[in-house]
Parts: sequence; C-alpha cells; structure tokens
Amino acid sequence: MIAQGNNISNKKNARIAGFLYLIVVLTGIFSLAYVPSKLIVWDNAEATIHNIMESETLFRLGIVSSLTCYVFFLLLPLALYRLLQQVDKNSALLMVILAITSVPISFINILNKFAVLSLLDGSHYLNAFTSEELQAQMMFYLNQYDSGILIVQVFWGLWLLPFGYLVFKSGFLPKFLGILLMLGCFSYLINFLGFSLLPEYGKLGISSYVRLPASLGEIGTCLWLLIMGAKERHIVTN
Repeated sequence: MIAQGNNISNKKNARIAGFLYLIVVLTGIFSLAYVPSKLIVWDNAEATIHNIMESETLFRLGIVSSLTCYVFFLLLPLALYRLLQQVDKNSALLMVILAITSVPISFINILNKFAVLSLLDGSHYLNAFTSEELQAQMMFYLNQYDSGILIVQVFWGLWLLPFGYLVFKSGFLPKFLGILLMLGCFSYLINFLGFSLLPEYGKLGISSYVRLPASLGEIGTCLWLLIMGAKERHIVTN
C-alpha cells in the first residue's frame, strides 16, 4: 500500500531546483556572454580599456553577476540531489562533487577581474607604468580570467554526465533532456581540448555549435523543472 505520510513532493523539489537553475542561467548569460560582448575586443587593447573605463559600472555588474551565479551554482546540485538521489544515490553524489568542485576555482578566477579594476583606480603607484604598460597589464589579467573560465569548463562539462544519466533514468523527467545533458558533457570537453591544443580553434567559429547540446540541455532542463516540475513519488510499503 502507499504510505500516506511519506509522499515526497518531487514537484516541489523540481521547482526549487528549476528556480536555482534559472538564476544560474540568467546570471551566467549576462556575465559570460553579454558583458564581454559589450566591453572586450581581444585584438584591440586600447578599445577594450576605453570600453571598460567608459562602462565601469557594467564591468562591475558583470563581476557581481558572476559571483551570484557561482553562489547559486553551489546550491543547485544540492537541490538536484534531493530530487534525483532516489534514482541512483552514487551518481547523484558524483554529480554534486563534480559541480561543487568548480565553485572555488570560479571564485578565485574572479580575482583577475578585480585586478583589472585595481589598474583603473588611479592609485599613485600606477604612475610608475606607462599607458601602454597599463593596457598590457589589463589585457594580461583579462586573458588570465579567460583561461580560468576555460579550466573551469572541464567541471561544467563533467557534472553534466551523471546529471544527464540521472535525468534519463529518472522516469519523471524527459529522456531527451538527459541525452542532451550527457552530450553536453562532451561538448564542454571538446571545446576545452580545442582551445587548449589548437591555437586557431577560436577563429574556426564552431565552438558555439559544439556547445549547442549543452545549452539546449541545460536551458531545457531548467525550464522543464521550473514550469512542469516532476511527477510525485510515492513510497510503497507492505
């Protein structure tokens, strides 16, 4: 029979996870895509510095958005664990470990952006540098930040494999989302290897297409959890 007092609200847990995921997605898009597209010109240091100085508030908002994203990405796998541990506890635990591992790396990487701000604050010690040297320093830190993002993408990819497997096996979430998430793991890893091994990889213009399964899987899962939730699970006892 069904134990009346032991029904676990999958729908509630799913929507909590969906809400956390939505914040991660929105803040991630803002900080990783929108802000750089408005400020950074990788092959023009002077234009980049001018953009940041003219839109310093936007640059700072990008930092705050990144930190917000990482805080909620710390909470997201814990919420997903509550929902998916019933499917396979070991896989759910692996998902949490791989996701959370990325968070301290991401936080440390933000120091590179604060270093850029320190070069803009007009402190007296900066008078020792020429404008060309300051531009070179700022581009160095921006490139270091970009390299940090490349490294952390390894874990942004790896956690999707157990996550996708759990979604696929769950029975209360669409299997096609699980497939996209698992493919997304390899999307991130392919892009990591491409940027790491091939100096001209970024100029090929294929990285966004390679990352498409991950984008579709994560955004699709986020919206499904938030809007549709998940079926209720009932604990059956004799």
